[in-house]
Amino acid sequence: MMNLRDTLSDIHALEEELLNFERKYGIRSETFYVAYINGEEPEAENWVLDFGEWASVYKTWLTRQAEYRNEVQKIQKNSQSLSGLVRKTG
Repeated sequence: MMNLRDTLSDIHALEEELLNFERKYGIRSETFYVAYINGEEPEAENWVLDFGEWASVYKTWLTRQAEYRNEVQKIQKNSQSLSGLVRKTG
């Protein structure tokens, strides 16, 4: 299991990948993913690999988001503040 900082770093890296796909194809990842899982086929054959990768990255991003939320909830269980979450990087 990743720690909170590693999970957040992974989320940011995945978001960069998602942004690249969104810029390339002109739609948000959430819109793409719903169509993809509902079986919509790519318009062009050369999009097939991208669409498979995009869906995989988005699914991983969703998983990391859930992991992050769960970890934050554990840390904040006894506190409603950011105490214990905020760590300054050196």
